[in-house]
Amino acid sequence: MDNLRREKLVLDSLDARLLLLLTDSPRLGVLECARRLGVARGTVQARLDRLTERGILGGFPPELDLAAMGYSLTAFAVLEIAQGKRAGVAEALAAIDEVCEVHATTGQGDLFVRLVARDNDDLQRVIDEVVSVPDVLRTSTSIALSTPVPPRVRPLLERTARTRT
Repeated sequence: MDNLRREKLVLDSLDARLLLLLTDSPRLGVLECARRLGVARGTVQARLDRLTERGILGGFPPELDLAAMGYSLTAFAVLEIAQGKRAGVAEALAAIDEVCEVHATTGQGDLFVRLVARDNDDLQRVIDEVVSVPDVLRTSTSIALSTPVPPRVRPLLERTARTRT
């Protein structure tokens, strides 16, 4: 593979195998990762540094169960907002503790918001807080009944790990 093609690769097989290893065991040290991958410690450290520098690896947050923390209800809200007000609305939404993520979207609404609540009454409180944000014009909320496919990247990493570079 020529250097130009290699530079265009976002992840190679070793990067993917390293990320899979850290996905399964995020507390592993560099030396243990190197042992399990069969490469030098310096190679693992250089890969981690490069993945971090390129913004692919952002850290090692713990996986938290929000239901176990008392937030048993997950909902999704589609917000229609005033034109040109996305940044201000997003900033106001970020100040609401129960707002877990916000995506700017195409289609019916302008923002897609994942939020959590303790129960239905608490959800009403959170929705009231969301709709009181200036420049939020309309909202449509759906409650998640279950999560048959949780957020994941494993299949993408596994596919990349299988490819030869």
